Amino acid sequence: MNDRHGSHVRPDPVDPLDRLRFPVDEWRLVETSYSTEDLGTTETLFAVGNGYLGMRGCPEEGRDTHSHGTFVNGFHETFPIHHAEEAYGLARVGQTLVNAPDTALIKVYVDDEPILLSVADLERYERSLDFADGVLRRELLWCTPSGKRVQMNTTRSVSFAERHLAVMTMELTVLDADAPVVISTQILNRQDGQDEYHVRSAAMGEGKDPRRGSQFDRRVLEPQYHYAEKGRLMLGYRCVESRMTIAVGAHHVVDTANHVTERYFADEDSAKIVYRIDAKAGNTIRVVKYAAYHTSRGVPVRELTDRVRRTLDRATEHGLINVLKDHRAALDRFWADADVVVEGQPELQQAIRWNLYQIAQASMRAEGQGIAAKGVTALGYGGHYFWDTEIYVLPFLTYTNPRLARNALRFRHLMLPAARRRAAEVAQRGALFPWRTINGEEASAYYAAGTAQYHIDADVSYAVSRYVNATGDVTFLLNQGADILIETARMWADLGFWRSNGDRLFHIDSVTGPDEYTTVVNDNLFTNVMARFNLRKAAETVRAMRQFWPREFERLAARLKLTMDEVSTWEDCAEGMAIPFDANQGIHPQDLHFLEREVWDLEHTPSQNFPLLLHYHPLVIYRFQVIKQADVVLAMFLQGDQFTAEEKRANFEYYDPITTGDSTLSAVVQSIIAAEVGHRELALRYFYAGAFVDLADRHKNTADGVHVASAGGVWSALVFGFGGMRDYDGELSFDPRLPESWERLIFRFRVGGAKVRAELSADSYRFELEEGESAGFTVRGRKVELSPDSPATVRLEDQGPQLPSFPLHPRMVGGQREDGTRISAAVPRSIDMDQFDV
Repeated sequence: MNDRHGSHVRPDPVDPLDRLRFPVDEWRLVETSYSTEDLGTTETLFAVGNGYLGMRGCPEEGRDTHSHGTFVNGFHETFPIHHAEEAYGLARVGQTLVNAPDTALIKVYVDDEPILLSVADLERYERSLDFADGVLRRELLWCTPSGKRVQMNTTRSVSFAERHLAVMTMELTVLDADAPVVISTQILNRQDGQDEYHVRSAAMGEGKDPRRGSQFDRRVLEPQYHYAEKGRLMLGYRCVESRMTIAVGAHHVVDTANHVTERYFADEDSAKIVYRIDAKAGNTIRVVKYAAYHTSRGVPVRELTDRVRRTLDRATEHGLINVLKDHRAALDRFWADADVVVEGQPELQQAIRWNLYQIAQASMRAEGQGIAAKGVTALGYGGHYFWDTEIYVLPFLTYTNPRLARNALRFRHLMLPAARRRAAEVAQRGALFPWRTINGEEASAYYAAGTAQYHIDADVSYAVSRYVNATGDVTFLLNQGADILIETARMWADLGFWRSNGDRLFHIDSVTGPDEYTTVVNDNLFTNVMARFNLRKAAETVRAMRQFWPREFERLAARLKLTMDEVSTWEDCAEGMAIPFDANQGIHPQDLHFLEREVWDLEHTPSQNFPLLLHYHPLVIYRFQVIKQADVVLAMFLQGDQFTAEEKRANFEYYDPITTGDSTLSAVVQSIIAAEVGHRELALRYFYAGAFVDLADRHKNTADGVHVASAGGVWSALVFGFGGMRDYDGELSFDPRLPESWERLIFRFRVGGAKVRAELSADSYRFELEEGESAGFTVRGRKVELSPDSPATVRLEDQGPQLPSFPLHPRMVGGQREDGTRISAAVPRSIDMDQFDV
């Protein structure tokens, strides 16, 4: 039985999918019956992308859909942010991803009748996304209104090998009678509000959910070029405000024994080729459509059209088989490093691989750009980059595909000039990375739960440090990483201040931690703990450079006007950092005044009132002890060596009952710490919550795009949570927590140039070196050294402590604060506004 608010935070650890419609397949997501009830969700689940280019899983024929979408990472429009009340330093210019011209549209008519899945007589239907070869397939057997049976098979893929290329195919066979067939293959500008039926796009729909992206009430793409001739279509545009440019092209190859005629058409917002075919029964019609996308921050469209032509020429000369072969080879390399196997759990195995595949689709070819919160699957959050990348996605990439982690961190380094300007704008030294952005400028319109999250600086620095420790990439550290560490350390040293009350402590005021239900506070624990790490790591890096790389140090010091006195100041700030602790409760308060608030009684909050941010004014939420995102719990994971085992348990049991699960960033972290402290069943519950966030549409917003951070967190929950891996300052250790119902957990990780295969069972942990000369780490204090011919097996007595369950109702309620007052719990009154005549 789920807990009272279990649909939000504690689902049962069981498979939640309808297995008649979505059968179990460990390497594919398969849909066996069509439904219009969850179009937005399935469009996201069956999206294809490569980190640069993404296409939603909309039907080739164009309808029915929830929202069409083709997205190019970083291709955005800007707009002025209008604040109800202006203030100095508020973000002025918003950014949002543009819906790029759609090349997936291939309309089909048999006997002049279009296929429309919502009303079509389908004798057979199957759609599948193959994680192994990266191809979206659909197979239909359609009985037309005149009774003719038509077999229609389609494929769609976005290449991992050719960054700018997508390939679609359609095979159509009229099985038992001749029929006239028309295939209209198109490129369509959907961004500016009309679909192929001249109906305003569903993607332009209204809504008050702040997690959705911004929409425009004006034209976004200025037409610059259109072309249609001899199997090739092309459109080119320039964004009105950002001045970014895009060119899109498609080339077609048709193969059939039937007689075919073709016509071409192009205007400012569409281009199409219409094939008219006298189809004979049994004669297959095959259309291969190669599509290419090129974008720029300012290169003229004419030049981009030349690039599109070259991409299309190369792809058509290479041929479909070879294009797909190269795509598959790239995926083979990904899975060789990234796959995680949970033996004996096929339903869970499918969910795990779907999540890991989503990270590949969000990052594989994102070079030169960041990794957006929704990848390239939808317009959710406007296509912005957040801390999600550094804290939830980069651990996976760092230990499985470090090249991709390096790309993402280099992109942050490119943001440094804008981050310096932003720091100056808010009266700070150093650099302050934007809370949400596409182009490097702050785009958070609501500063309390956005810009005030200064911890973004420490998050980026943490990712830099972890990457360097795991890979030994000194070149990156000297050329880019050190600049990030130093400029962020400067910001912290300037932001905080010293205060004496018996002890001289360094405090950080008026910031927001990861928990967006508690904003603009003093001494947020997560922020202070991570800032301390940032300051220490910056100082350590500078001193190491001075000793081991003096030439690089001299250039760095001259470039950044750095002195060793400044480095000493960072070390003082780190050592004097205020870390809140309440001896009365035996826990670390989330911030200095957190325990002064009353407790939100989540257990008795109506389930329809979640997520709270959609049903209560922010000020109502801010008055309570209630958590959206894991905050203290996340700090205990990232900086686990800074907390005792007793503190971790006490903190977890305090904060878990007041964590809503309104954010998809929480469950995976709660799973990790629950496993570590010994709440095994709860760890598994939270893992299921994370693994099925999108597949089961648990937050009712999968239509807005994949939760990429949660997908990355699934890997972390497997490897750090159940696998028990920790990496503190490059010292790798393992303390496993395999669930009782799992037979075996197998994963691989890269560290120090080596690739290690890890296999965990109930009574042993086996490690084997697959690449590299050596690798060393500890397992529950025992040192393990690996060489190519010497695997190691460590016998295990148990899988860690197993604690009894604790009440869902917060244990602090009724307790006494240090000032003598008692803590109470309540549910704020929720008023039905429909009763008022507004």
